[in-house]
Amino acid sequence: MRCSDGHVRWGVFGAAGVLFVWRPEGEPPHVMLQKRSQWAHEGGTWSVAGGAIDEGESPLDAALREASEEVGELPDELRLLGQHVFAPADDWQYTTAVVEVDDHFGMSINFETDAVVWVPCDLVDHRPLHPGFAAAWPHLRAIVEGGVEGGLEGAVEGDGDG
Repeated sequence: MRCSDGHVRWGVFGAAGVLFVWRPEGEPPHVMLQKRSQWAHEGGTWSVAGGAIDEGESPLDAALREASEEVGELPDELRLLGQHVFAPADDWQYTTAVVEVDDHFGMSINFETDAVVWVPCDLVDHRPLHPGFAAAWPHLRAIVEGGVEGGLEGAVEGDGDG
């Protein structure tokens, strides 16, 4: 859609993604990154799983749905650590949910994703990042390093697997 700031963006109702966090014992936190397919906007860069929000869908529900479509079945236990909202226009925003999981998971399961990796926070910006994710990364990293907010019980409709 053409937004009020003149830019064309994906998602009439906005878009959302999810940054999954895994804390391996004795190591710093790791986050899941998705390498975008060459055909996608900013293809070949690393970001989070995500996409357009459907009408009537919350950003968190959309982020989890998109993640399940792009990287596979989600774990049963999900803990929301926080969210970051990028709102460059009056009529569009991108919400990134930061969600902690108990173990790593995920793989490329469709044409939108070339690869899925778990990366320690200190190494995230050593990769070619999607520009939007690169701009959000300092805010997201602060959420990751800030701790646990709580479970998703009641925050996500359905059983949490997208």
